[in-house]
Amino acid sequence: MSQPESAVADAQAGGRSAQEPLAKLAQRYGLRRAIARPRFHVYLRQLVERRHFILTYATSRNVSKYSSSALGQLWQVLTPLLNAAIYYVMFGIVLGGRDGVVNYPAFLLTGIFVFTYTQRSFTAGAKSISGNLSLIRALHFPRAALPLAYTIQELQQLAISMGVLVLIVLITGEVPTWYWLMIPVVLVLQTMFNIGAGLVMARMGASMRDLNQLLPFITRTWLYASGVFFSIQDKVVGSAELPQWVATAMYLNPAAAYIEWMRDILIYKHIPPAMVWAPCVFWAVFALGFGFWYFWRAEERYGRG
Repeated sequence: MSQPESAVADAQAGGRSAQEPLAKLAQRYGLRRAIARPRFHVYLRQLVERRHFILTYATSRNVSKYSSSALGQLWQVLTPLLNAAIYYVMFGIVLGGRDGVVNYPAFLLTGIFVFTYTQRSFTAGAKSISGNLSLIRALHFPRAALPLAYTIQELQQLAISMGVLVLIVLITGEVPTWYWLMIPVVLVLQTMFNIGAGLVMARMGASMRDLNQLLPFITRTWLYASGVFFSIQDKVVGSAELPQWVATAMYLNPAAAYIEWMRDILIYKHIPPAMVWAPCVFWAVFALGFGFWYFWRAEERYGRG
């Protein structure tokens, strides 16, 4: 007779084992819960082992997302470009945001593309668990695979957008320099931050049903505070009316820091100061580590209810 069968037999016979708490009875016979949270290092190893599933799931979502539209994958680029055209008129011309800014079209597009990557990873992560309950309840796998796949999906879309951005930067008169080799470094750090933020939002979105209703207001406020439409250096640092700590506080915003670093290497052709790259590195490392730990702590609760 196997160990599980022996445990059942003891319980049914009303012997000593039946008087024990169920947890101790299961432990005595070497039984474990079917959906128990593994140790953290084991959890990370399981994610690595399922890397092919994560990549395939992200790619399939990308392919199917625009399959029903006539222009298909072109909407990945057309949407931010149309938004940029509207923002250029409203913030660049009407509100004077382009005054004193070198190459404002490239400046604005860089801000929009970089911010959109983080914004979409942020909002997609919040829906990654609540939007896949049927998959979670049907299959056993590390739940972090879902927010990871959603961030990879956004990274795949960014690859197309960055190609368009580089082309536009060249058309507007910028010349490639050695600083452009830092583009992958910025994107890797930003992706690390996005993964961590997506994991945090995934856990919050799994338990807070109203979060998705609040996210548009949160991300819109974040957009206006990230220097997408104006130069923090010119409007804040160069302002005689605002103290220096205001600019420092704005660069602590991870979205603003990644945008500024990308603009410095694409348009201004110099390495950003420490007040820009230091927050980028800090947020990438902190968000990734904390995000995995925070999400893993609630692994057993995903899919309940």
